[in-house]
Amino acid sequence: MNTPKSTTAKSEKIILGIDPGTNIMGYGVLRVVGNKAEMMAMGVIDLHKFADHYLKLGHIFERVSGIIAAYLPDEMAIEAPFFGKNVQSMLKLGRAQGVAMAAAIQRQVPITEYAPMKIKMAITGMGSASKEQVADMLKRMLKLDAKEMDKHMDASDALGAAYCHFLQMGRPESEKKYSSWKDFARKRGVI
Repeated sequence: MNTPKSTTAKSEKIILGIDPGTNIMGYGVLRVVGNKAEMMAMGVIDLHKFADHYLKLGHIFERVSGIIAAYLPDEMAIEAPFFGKNVQSMLKLGRAQGVAMAAAIQRQVPITEYAPMKIKMAITGMGSASKEQVADMLKRMLKLDAKEMDKHMDASDALGAAYCHFLQMGRPESEKKYSSWKDFARKRGVI
């Protein structure tokens, strides 16, 4: 009697990580096959040349949409803004994060938001780890050469958000996920 061979293919998933910013926004893209992750890309969206905040927001939307079109991520992990003392800075950062989220929602890419401390804890085991420690651990875990690492810590922070999401896959949902504008509004208590 012939026994059929197992045709179980390893599932592939692409995760886009975003570290929101108003002058530099980081992004990182991971390919996950089975239980292994590899970096596809990482970099930054430089917003310094735009004096007007609204032009920055437009550029964020265009670039994040372009990254989504290029890599076709299945999911997006985004770092939640931290709460600082400067209300104007927080407002601008929140707008930048919202525009990046809007680009994902427009393409129906599910979003998970992670607190900076959660990302650091997942990558280094310490919620108070420095950006350099996160970058070093990512380099080790993803087996990257130093030349593959972007010089901007915003890029490695974004890759960290994606890697944190990879580590959370298959675990109970503890972070905020949004699948549509209505879902986003409902979970934020707007409707």
